[in-house]
Amino acid sequence: MIDLLVVGGGPAGLATAIHAAGAGLSTTVLEPRPTPVDKACGEGLMPGAVRALARLGIAVEGHPFHGIRYLEAAGPRSAEARFRTGHGLGVRRTVLHAALASRAEQLGVRRATGRAERLDVGEHAVSIEHLTARHVVAADGLHSPVRHALGLHLPARTRRPARYGQRRHFAVRPWSDLVEVYWSRHAEAYVTPVSDGTVGVAVLGSQRLPFDRQLEQFPALLERLGGARAGPVRGAGPLRQHAGARVHGRVLLVGDAAGYLDALTGEGIALALASAEAAVHCLATGRPAGYERAWRRATRPYRLLTAALLSARHHRLVGPRIVPLAAAAPPLFRAGVNLLAR
Repeated sequence: MIDLLVVGGGPAGLATAIHAAGAGLSTTVLEPRPTPVDKACGEGLMPGAVRALARLGIAVEGHPFHGIRYLEAAGPRSAEARFRTGHGLGVRRTVLHAALASRAEQLGVRRATGRAERLDVGEHAVSIEHLTARHVVAADGLHSPVRHALGLHLPARTRRPARYGQRRHFAVRPWSDLVEVYWSRHAEAYVTPVSDGTVGVAVLGSQRLPFDRQLEQFPALLERLGGARAGPVRGAGPLRQHAGARVHGRVLLVGDAAGYLDALTGEGIALALASAEAAVHCLATGRPAGYERAWRRATRPYRLLTAALLSARHHRLVGPRIVPLAAAAPPLFRAGVNLLAR
């Protein structure tokens, strides 16, 4: 019997496996797809995520950025906040995934090909297919089959429209050392430098339109892109997902599987890394039930700030004025950005 079976071989699952191997736990990752997998992702690592990767012994090639800038979709107003400590890193999803997979292999993490079907949670072990482990970490993504199978998935608790994300790469030299967020009436466009000759553009919103139609809402950004060659579009959603709990007996939920509010604050990878570290710490110290509290503590700043920003975004008076309000209160904007950058 192995100590830990990780369901899902994405960044959250591989980070969990690396921490587990470092803690001396025999670990297997169950994943049906070959590495690396390209998915919709903002691809911006906040400073806290960069430090978390360093703790895993991972250095990835990317493009540094030093803060966040909000801009109106067509107007001249903007607000920016630079990080007080450290820098962020724009990294292609495939590059990050490959680096995590390589590190896991170096540490002796085993890989099994398959899906989490026929889940059997017992008093002393968990069995999935032909694999049996003392504990399971479900890191199987936004629409986690394990979360659903365990009855932990909860329907949306809001009347707000569901939000979706799309991402595309453009072959253009980055024009800023900041991640730029353009705000239109219905959507946001995030521009992240991921190499010296490439930026990633992620559009978030509730309108289910093709990427090019979405981009028409951002004339200032379109002018910057200048007709640059573009790659394929990746999409994800609905983004808001609820879990009733993060622990079910010997099964723990990590990353997006543990529940997700929105990509509005760009913290997806940072949250995945933080929850992976917290889960393994609880398992290694014999306190799996303590993970629920640890997860809440680790994700509290993200949940509070994202919920507040979503409320503002959907408010009929405040929503159109988010950029002017951020520009009018620089200390408050800087404080929010640096709270998320921890």
